[in-house]
Amino acid sequence: MTTAHDYSGHREYGDIANPELALKYAIQHVSGDRTELVEGVISIVTPAWDHERAAKIVRRQIEARVDELGCVEGSGNLDLPGSSNWYVPDIAVVPDALARDGAALLPDQTLLIVEVTSKSNAETDRVVKRRRYAEYGAPLYLLVDRVEKTVTVFSGPGRLGYTEVDGPHSFGTPVRLPEPFGLELDTGGL
Repeated sequence: MTTAHDYSGHREYGDIANPELALKYAIQHVSGDRTELVEGVISIVTPAWDHERAAKIVRRQIEARVDELGCVEGSGNLDLPGSSNWYVPDIAVVPDALARDGAALLPDQTLLIVEVTSKSNAETDRVVKRRRYAEYGAPLYLLVDRVEKTVTVFSGPGRLGYTEVDGPHSFGTPVRLPEPFGLELDTGGL
């Protein structure tokens, strides 16, 4: 498992000699809460209400199981060390003990990552983030594609991508989230 870096209190990270650290420092100290770094490009995430509504529908369906697992769901920072990527997923489920110190977490420290597409970021969520989440060991990636009106569950992460794909399923089709969740999502309201 890779270790997350704490960029918060280190002035040397502003040093141009290490562009990854300088960019990640800037993302945390200069920009707003929902700013990402995707393949070296700074992206300010400003979700519309229909986007937030879709995320809320998923969040409500998983929150009881998240509590049972001793976890928390939210949209905190995810660092991808050794790359020019710093993500703020729409939903990430992480163990409560890891969510206590405020530091960025790594994809392999999550139980589930959910991304909800918008017209402006659909390809990023479908291709770039799916590849990077797999490469960095996120065990489950749920893609709610509002543009295509589908839901896909990716599991079995590896360096070359996810080895298991369940979907895409049209909105309205029940979608099974595998263990440790073991529940069926109602996608009818998405």
